[in-house]
Amino acid sequence: MLQREAIFPAHRHALYEAHRYSAAIRSGDLLFVSGQVGSREDGSPEPVFEDQVRRAFANLRAVLAAAGCTLDDVVDVTTFHTNPAQQIDTVMAVRSTEIGDAPYPNWTAVGVNWLAGFDFEIKVVARIP
Repeated sequence: MLQREAIFPAHRHALYEAHRYSAAIRSGDLLFVSGQVGSREDGSPEPVFEDQVRRAFANLRAVLAAAGCTLDDVVDVTTFHTNPAQQIDTVMAVRSTEIGDAPYPNWTAVGVNWLAGFDFEIKVVARIP
């Protein structure tokens, strides 16, 4: 049976502690990253949407780095949006600067009506090199 190993970035933000979850779980050579939001280290959201999306990617990169991964190791992406029609252009612009060249990871975008005070969340599965 594979062991689970909790992964946290060096400067883990308050949401992990407050809501009792791991930033990521390593199982074998796969890394399952919890949804990352545009939170500051204290857990508060970035107030400007584009900054919130950029911060969510920065938080994601920090979790991936803690496991020895980069965005190039990501194979599956799920994003959650509180107002997809209004937000998608901004998300796509930020995503294009964050995600490298093809082949791109799988991507599923989901519209939701609540993200605990945030407007964007990204969760991924990565293969650990």
